[in-house]
Amino acid sequence: MIVIRELSQFPALSQAVVTSGTFDGVHVGHQKILSRLIEAARQDQGQSVVITYWPHPRTVLRPEDDSLRLLSTVEERIEALRAFGVDYLLLLPFTKEFAQLSSEEYIQQILIKTIRTKKLVIGYDHRFGKNREGGFDYLQQNASRYGFVVEEIPRQDVDAIGVSSSKIRTALEKGDVATAAKYLGRPYALTGTVVTGKQLGRTIGFPTANLELPEKLKLVPAQGVYAVQVQTSSGTYKGMLNIGTRPTVNGTSQTIEVHLFDFNGDLYGQDLTLSFASYLRPEQKFSGLDALIAQLRLDRTAALQVLG
Repeated sequence: MIVIRELSQFPALSQAVVTSGTFDGVHVGHQKILSRLIEAARQDQGQSVVITYWPHPRTVLRPEDDSLRLLSTVEERIEALRAFGVDYLLLLPFTKEFAQLSSEEYIQQILIKTIRTKKLVIGYDHRFGKNREGGFDYLQQNASRYGFVVEEIPRQDVDAIGVSSSKIRTALEKGDVATAAKYLGRPYALTGTVVTGKQLGRTIGFPTANLELPEKLKLVPAQGVYAVQVQTSSGTYKGMLNIGTRPTVNGTSQTIEVHLFDFNGDLYGQDLTLSFASYLRPEQKFSGLDALIAQLRLDRTAALQVLG
């Protein structure tokens, strides 16, 4: 997949089949549109093109609202689209100026002049242009004037999946990583850099890697203990993860700490990717370290049963 970040750098394509959207999470609903996009491109012997935006439009249009949490960073979104087999990704900077483009300006400047679109594939509820004024009806009415074909993914096809980015966010905020995985078509994942923590874990036989996330808007699931798969530079390991404030040792701020099973080595400065397999239990305050250690042993057994 070729990633292009400026309109002026987009190549001249002969048969571009295009879709657009924020694609946060690249969930199974998005995947239905992407599958049709790639199928149509192959049928037309053309090139599949995805247009997406960064930062997320809501953070630009409603900067006072800091409640939005994203299912994927821009890098994760790029990699998910790459894995799906898209030919070209046009990653446009979303600015206040860009948001002022009318639907007609968007079509003329981007779809026609830049990409030379031959077919546009969109979901039934897709909107674009200033104040989301453009949609399928507008496109269909003007398709002959624009010189490209418009194909809509039917409402019944999209609604049958019953998935949306907001539903996935709600599930993760409850710790329901199983439902999130079902809607995403893969386990939810966090990627972060290992930083120095208080190093208490190593003194009780459960050393942990303390993760710092690079993107503050990335959604962190509900506090609690999880079974996870951990991708490191040296391979993949099974592990258990705690998200919380560590109340047993009087912690106050939230941390993301993962213990890798059967691992010996130095992880400081490494990037780790955690794939959530199962929610094990809520975080709780124990009477002391002995009680905490006993529970951690039970958590390890439970995690291994889940991970196989």
